[in-house]
Amino acid sequence: MRSAKDYLSSLKDGRAIYINGESVSDVTAHHAFRNVATSMAGLFDFASAPVNQELMTFDNNGERANRIWQLPTSYAELVERRKALEAWASLHAGFMGRAPDHVASCISGLYMGIDVFKAYDPARAGALDSYYRYARDRDLYLTYVIINPQADRSKGAAEQADPFLTAGVVDRDAEGITIRGAKMLATGGVIADEVFVTTIQPMRPGEERYAMSFAIPMNTKGLKMLSRKSYEDAAGAIFDNPLSSRFDENDSVLYFDDVKVPWDRVFIEGNVEMCQKQFHATPCHVYQNYQAMVRLSVKLKFLAGLAHRTAEMNGVTQFPQVREMLGQLAAETGMVDALVAAMEAKGSHIGPYFIPHRHTLYTAQVLTQQLYSHMLNTLRELAGGGMIMLPSSVADFANPEIAGLIEKTQQSPKANSHDRVKFYKLAWDAVGSEFGSRHQQYEMFYAGATFVTKGHSYRTYDWAGSDALVQRMLDSYDLAGGSVSPSKAA
Repeated sequence: MRSAKDYLSSLKDGRAIYINGESVSDVTAHHAFRNVATSMAGLFDFASAPVNQELMTFDNNGERANRIWQLPTSYAELVERRKALEAWASLHAGFMGRAPDHVASCISGLYMGIDVFKAYDPARAGALDSYYRYARDRDLYLTYVIINPQADRSKGAAEQADPFLTAGVVDRDAEGITIRGAKMLATGGVIADEVFVTTIQPMRPGEERYAMSFAIPMNTKGLKMLSRKSYEDAAGAIFDNPLSSRFDENDSVLYFDDVKVPWDRVFIEGNVEMCQKQFHATPCHVYQNYQAMVRLSVKLKFLAGLAHRTAEMNGVTQFPQVREMLGQLAAETGMVDALVAAMEAKGSHIGPYFIPHRHTLYTAQVLTQQLYSHMLNTLRELAGGGMIMLPSSVADFANPEIAGLIEKTQQSPKANSHDRVKFYKLAWDAVGSEFGSRHQQYEMFYAGATFVTKGHSYRTYDWAGSDALVQRMLDSYDLAGGSVSPSKAA
């Protein structure tokens, strides 16, 4: 198990990060990234603490390994792993969507489908086998880039004006493949150890150049990270922006400037069909998105808590219309929690591994894409102007000329002025700040556009079972209006 100190030291590796026109030499010290690096280190400290060993680790051939890499062989093991994921997500209230447990789930899902890779190419299967063990045994933090730059979306990757806008293979030799071009969206990339690079979007014949799957360290020669604006950098004091100042995991475009990838890190190369199979013919897509739904269930509980605390702050919890709103939020949060439990209870074995139920997962994804914005709007409605009309910063409390006025105007039947302002600063950061707005966009699209998730739901639903019920009813009566006995109708 890895300590916070080990993790932070590993980030000082010469990786190439660019923000605000400058190169970043040390993410652990730079004002745009240092707090999120510390927050991430806190996850490793929590997981490696002796008091949390039973919760956060599993026995890996006599060694203790992080449960994020566990391959459950039973319902009980799947539930044990989920409890560890929930504990980790609780440390950041679900706001770190690409914490280490997400892509660890992705790679673990690929490994559980190793037979699919063996049928494709035994050598590439061997590379995947070795990489899973390598990442697990070092407790690595991985991110991924699996989407192409948007550019002209009416055209495929090979049809763009620049054939290497999208990252693709420019050369191959006995040592490996050389990659040129861009991929997105490296959430957490600036503080990750390595990146898994592939494509989840459907590809066409003729796009074999872009059909690749591999993993490399973030400090690989020629790999450049182009960071978006840092919300942490703009957050100021933690009191004023408690979420964005500490949990802005950042997003980056990755540019591969003729990056050499050795063959022992390449899992797919030049096979369009296999790029889709790696996600959907293995447990990968289900296992990684099951983790995402566990994280989101924690986040929704947090938002429900904000809603209830808002009503208490305003002294309106006894109003029938407020209880109706809170009851609706409670039901929706409970629904997502129940869907996570249902994924586990309805799970099944794929080989020796116990995998969450596929369609229940996609049910949850479709519904939560619609639900998240609704919950934010409910919070806004409950708070009114309370989240907006706040002191400009924590420094206002230190000014004796206005401290008394703050005490007088920031009143609540539930809290003193300091605690009221502290709470509403937190609520605004979750709901209305630039950080909060990014999260609304993230929860709408991290699993793909809504037509994609609905397509997964359509593809995996038991239509035959539904059709059988319809046919059974049709068979229970005839043209003459007579009824047929249930046994004959069956």
